[in-house]
Amino acid sequence: MIAAFFDIDGTIYRNALLIEHFKKLVKYELFADSQYRLKVEEAYNLWDTRKGDYDAYLLDLIKLYIVAIKGLPTKYNDFISDQVLQLKGNRVYTYTRQMIEWHKEMGHKVFFISGSPSFLVSRMAKKMGVDDFCGSEYEINEKTQTFSGNILKPMWDSVHKREAIEEFIKKYNIDLSESYAYGDTNGDFSMLSLVGNPRAINPSKELITRIKNDEILKDKAEIIIERKNVIYKLNSAVELIEF
Repeated sequence: MIAAFFDIDGTIYRNALLIEHFKKLVKYELFADSQYRLKVEEAYNLWDTRKGDYDAYLLDLIKLYIVAIKGLPTKYNDFISDQVLQLKGNRVYTYTRQMIEWHKEMGHKVFFISGSPSFLVSRMAKKMGVDDFCGSEYEINEKTQTFSGNILKPMWDSVHKREAIEEFIKKYNIDLSESYAYGDTNGDFSMLSLVGNPRAINPSKELITRIKNDEILKDKAEIIIERKNVIYKLNSAVELIEF
């Protein structure tokens, strides 16, 4: 069976589902301590003004998010999560949307593997009609029906994404040599390394550098850049300009 593994944030979705969810938490004032809002805004401004790297920004944001979501009632979270997908769910890249449809037409299995919370990833997977998904699992206190603040399974790093693919291989008998992977950050490196057809989508500088220095990926990875209504296909020989 041929499969296509897609990261979501920055690969399909033109931002991050977690960020959109965090914005809603701020909007509805669903965490008590205002310091988190200030820290999130500071982290975002570093990236927005190009004074920080994207991978580091996302990791900093995740750390804040884990603390901020502690104690959030699941009933409020369901409402916010539905709002994120209803209002922002169509904000996707043309290229990856088209590739998802192409893989379906070809009879390939399509999977989402994302560092965003599974309660958001599941909604995106349902919306786009894919076969299966894996997102970060946040523990829920069954007694209070609130988030405990613990992570049962993180999915934003390369190690856990590799483990997710290994589980999909067992479940669906996948031929990785014929399969595809799409990602944009260092956290997606293992996905790209495992398949015969790796594609880096609007990759971060850190991911491009790693691809260029990898003996296997540098020869077979495609780099796809989508800007405005134009899609560019490059190879790992693309030159990085330092400022």
